[in-house]
Amino acid sequence: MEALAERLSHLDPHVEGAIRVVAFYDTLMRRRVDVPALARSSAGLAECVAGIRLHGTGRVIRVSPDGGETAGPRPPASSTTPVTLDEEEIGTVWLERTGPPHPLDEVLLERLALATAAVVERYGPTRTTMADPALVELAVSSDGDEASRARALRLLGFPAGQPVRVVAVRSRLPLDRIGGLLCPARPVKAASLTDVGVILATTVDRDRFPAGVRAGIGVADAPDRSWREARTALRFTTSRRPVVRYDDLGALALLAVVPPDAVRENTDVAAIGRIADSPEDLETLDAYCATGSLRRAAARLHLHHSSVARRLEQIGRTLGIELTDPTGLMRVRLALTAWRLLDDTPVP
Repeated sequence: MEALAERLSHLDPHVEGAIRVVAFYDTLMRRRVDVPALARSSAGLAECVAGIRLHGTGRVIRVSPDGGETAGPRPPASSTTPVTLDEEEIGTVWLERTGPPHPLDEVLLERLALATAAVVERYGPTRTTMADPALVELAVSSDGDEASRARALRLLGFPAGQPVRVVAVRSRLPLDRIGGLLCPARPVKAASLTDVGVILATTVDRDRFPAGVRAGIGVADAPDRSWREARTALRFTTSRRPVVRYDDLGALALLAVVPPDAVRENTDVAAIGRIADSPEDLETLDAYCATGSLRRAAARLHLHHSSVARRLEQIGRTLGIELTDPTGLMRVRLALTAWRLLDDTPVP
């Protein structure tokens, strides 16, 4: 910055310098540079470390005057300016100058903040999978208005007017890894909200989920409705069916809105609870409900069909339901599904 000041007009160095700083950033915007390029150019102009942080991604970019990214602890900033878009603070820019601030630092940071906001509005934030949970929650919340939701999606990098699918996830795997597998070539964002992970993506391929992941996929175009659907679908997942699309549930989705007390009081559900302490019986019943066939259930369990038949006969007596009867099979399928939903948190 000292070198720039020496080249300014003798008439009014400060005004002339401010004009040149404005022109410098106007040129950068005409060249359509990205956020890292803005940080590099600003550090070179200021002749000190320049930094940019976008709240939507949490990523911090600190660049030295030679153009290289600066590592290590961040010292106190000598000057700081918020980045705002649509009257909302979306980030911060700063300079790390040793000694007192330069007279043109305020102008430089003001133009850097404006340029950063313009880049975010045009391209979205720097590509990354993990996102600010507060921003993701705003995008999927049913409490917010449409304008706030649209702004949050834009800050997360999703173009206006493009459908966004919502996925509710439970897994020990990192959310960013799951998101990268789901949608490797298109925008995808992920964050943890309370006990459930949420992934936002423009497309979702259920076959790309890795093993060990339970996921519910919403199908509505509106992110808030899609989030409710995804949470509901997640409740219906099992070890045999770890990924569930909401539209595949059909009428089964109605079970998710039945009050838990009413479910517990149902005699069929209570009967399922009586065999729940036996993993072997529960696994046998699950296999039979999933296949609807004694022989197919035996094949799934790697047992002889006569062994499975004896187990089912005993289970049927305990439940008080004739499992070989179509009506009995339907009852036990519904009861088993409803009993599993008691172990999950109902969708608000």
